[in-house]
Amino acid sequence: MKKKAAIEHFGGVVKLAEALGIKPQSVSQWPDEIPQGRAFQIELITKGSMKALQPAKQQS
Repeated sequence: MKKKAAIEHFGGVVKLAEALGIKPQSVSQWPDEIPQGRAFQIELITKGSMKALQPAKQQS
């Protein structure tokens, strides 16, 4: 999940941080790809309207 998309979905860094119960500075420190744990938390909060990226399956 891209940080920019999550920020836009929630209407800003502050609102995203509030939804997660963290400080806006924490959101600002994320790389472009949101850490997986937070991405899954966002997926739950948005009831699936934002999807956390699934790890690629290994091919045999």
